[in-house]
Amino acid sequence: MSAVVQPRGATGQDGPKSRGASPEAFWEERVQRAAHPLAYPALRSARNRPVVRVPRIGVVVSDAALAREVLLDVEHFSKVGPGAPSDLWTPVLGQAVLLNMEGAEHAALRRALGPLFSPRAVRELVAADAADSADRLGSAVQVGSAVLVGAAGGAGVLPDLTRRLAAGQTVDLAAAVTAQAGAVICRMVGLPPTDDAVRSAMSAAQAITGMVRLHRHGLTRPQVARARLVLEQLTAPARAAYRAGDPATVPGRMRDLGLSEREAMGAVGAFVLTGTETIQSFVPRLVAIAHDTGWTGRLLADDAELRRRAVEEGLRVTVPTPAMLRSVRSDASVGGVPVAAGDRVVIATVNCCRASGGFDPDRQADPDVRHLWFGAGPHFCLGMPLALAQVDAVLDALSAAATDGRVPVVGRRRAARGVLVPAYRSLELTLEAA
Repeated sequence: MSAVVQPRGATGQDGPKSRGASPEAFWEERVQRAAHPLAYPALRSARNRPVVRVPRIGVVVSDAALAREVLLDVEHFSKVGPGAPSDLWTPVLGQAVLLNMEGAEHAALRRALGPLFSPRAVRELVAADAADSADRLGSAVQVGSAVLVGAAGGAGVLPDLTRRLAAGQTVDLAAAVTAQAGAVICRMVGLPPTDDAVRSAMSAAQAITGMVRLHRHGLTRPQVARARLVLEQLTAPARAAYRAGDPATVPGRMRDLGLSEREAMGAVGAFVLTGTETIQSFVPRLVAIAHDTGWTGRLLADDAELRRRAVEEGLRVTVPTPAMLRSVRSDASVGGVPVAAGDRVVIATVNCCRASGGFDPDRQADPDVRHLWFGAGPHFCLGMPLALAQVDAVLDALSAAATDGRVPVVGRRRAARGVLVPAYRSLELTLEAA
């Protein structure tokens, strides 16, 4: 069970002031530690040294410029090899997925998948999600003082979010964004985004990613067997959609783009496992940070440039990928620290990005840090346009509700445990006067 703490308990035993931290810093620390109670403190303990060896973890890089150098140096550092992402995902997903490929084959698969993430394609996908039936979460459910977003026969999760907030109800933003992310999973695997399909898809994905731990280089044999079974059940509709060649589905589009069935299933699995938790994590944390720092009104204002800066700064502070893994291909050095073939390099993205301080969209962005949370070089996140389009869709829904000088205010919140990407399990919102 996740601990429940009142958001405005600044003077209470668990409040920010009792630990000398701002509300933003207090809650972000709480969310990170709830997800990774051992690995997160270990990474943060290395933050004052650019490069350091940490037992059981690897060579930890906490400097943004050095991290970017490692990501761009594909000659010496790879996603394939001991301690790299291939150790985690190849036993589950197979060989031909973006997460465990390098070189010409990796570049060719990225080119083939590129049209799925064009600006037009992601707009269509997000627009379709916004218009889907709100059956994703079934009828409205009262939980304490919060109304979970969604009502059978409604106009869709995000329009329903707008309507309920505007009507003065308390809604759970984390639940709404989970439904949105679940609908994306359903589209990826060729399922209609119904209530049961969304819940099953999200549970299946989280069951796999929740097994990952930084101090282990791979999953155990029982975990691999369980993950393969879960993923096979999850992607069975994708295989059927691919074979049917239905262009209305993502697997059908992959077939049209020339991907083999093996490539398409690997890509679907990779997107499901690595993409859904990012959006589910980020939007509630961004809204919480905006609330804690007094930025909510500006975040939701009709100012595209201001929103862009706030979203970018929110990504820097929350760090969707707290750590990135590379395997050393041949002897080299990182910031003067020698590394040998087979060593594991852990890029502590959370340290690199947070070195600039707390949330401040007015601060000049550090070019070494910009977009580092999405990677760099040939493995830069292919799904970034889709993630940002989903963020915009949720913020648009919140903006539509924030009328007559009212803004969403955060109520009770719970940090999620047993997740790969740190997140809120629940985050209640109501509209109040600014």
